Amino acid sequence: MSAVPRARDRAEPLVVGVVGAGRVGAVLGAALAAAGHHVVAAAGVSAASRDRIANLLPYAAVLPADEVARAATDLLLVAVPDDALAGVVSGLRTTGAQPEGQIVAHTSGAHGIAVFGDTAGIALHPAMTFTGGAADLDRLPGIAYGLTAPAPLRPFAARLVTDLGGVPEWVAEDARPVYHAALAHGANHLVTLVNEAADLLRAAGVERPGAVLAPLLHAALDNALAMGDAALTGPVSRGDAGTVRKHLDRIPAESAPAYLALARRTADRAIAAGRLRPQDAVALLDVLAEAARTGSAPMGRVEAGPAGVVGAARVEEAAS
Repeated sequence: MSAVPRARDRAEPLVVGVVGAGRVGAVLGAALAAAGHHVVAAAGVSAASRDRIANLLPYAAVLPADEVARAATDLLLVAVPDDALAGVVSGLRTTGAQPEGQIVAHTSGAHGIAVFGDTAGIALHPAMTFTGGAADLDRLPGIAYGLTAPAPLRPFAARLVTDLGGVPEWVAEDARPVYHAALAHGANHLVTLVNEAADLLRAAGVERPGAVLAPLLHAALDNALAMGDAALTGPVSRGDAGTVRKHLDRIPAESAPAYLALARRTADRAIAAGRLRPQDAVALLDVLAEAARTGSAPMGRVEAGPAGVVGAARVEEAAS
């Protein structure tokens, strides 16, 4: 393919195709269409993908991936799972389906541009979680896009982000895995953490855990983003070893490893930030170390319900 694609110098609308009409691809395709670009074709194998094309990209022809690539004379958006990306890019290149001058953009956070080989391409990763519905479009304005691109394509990449209403965040090729780990750690693990907390509240008899958690978690998130480690509160940051031991004694066995790992990391950060004096942390660290060694607490735990979800609480009191 040409080293200087024609599309990068054009200000008029682009002719775009989407390979992978999943939650991300269909929404970004719809956003590009709303910005005035012509999304002419999309590939989607599953029924859910075809429904997204019908709902979000109604003017796009549903075609096999190689035919989408041929139709997308300016920009081919490849939105497939990270582990499938290299195979899809290689397959399209092997078939010779891509027109001269076409630019390829993938939406993977973990990959940069090395995955493209000799193909002219950019890594365009939205720092947002997607459901695949029209409501996602309202979340796009102002979000960051992790961009990696060769120098000649940087203006084009920035233009795409501007058209999407986003903010470019340039990420070096070798930093892509760490960049992606940060987002996955923050967003995906947050969902797990919130649901773990909700399960524990149900086990404690709270009927509407969401109502209890929402104000607390919103405040904690706002404070963490604004204040960093200075926002730490709670028993670990205070060095309350007895309280932490009681938590570990009572929570379900499947919740204990995550609690333990996060408590230890919280203690490390609290000490480093000066929130917890090392001498006040000794008893706490002993409790965490003992729990890590034994892998189970000496007292009773709340039992888990079916499929690992905490059900009705049943506490077995240990003999004193």
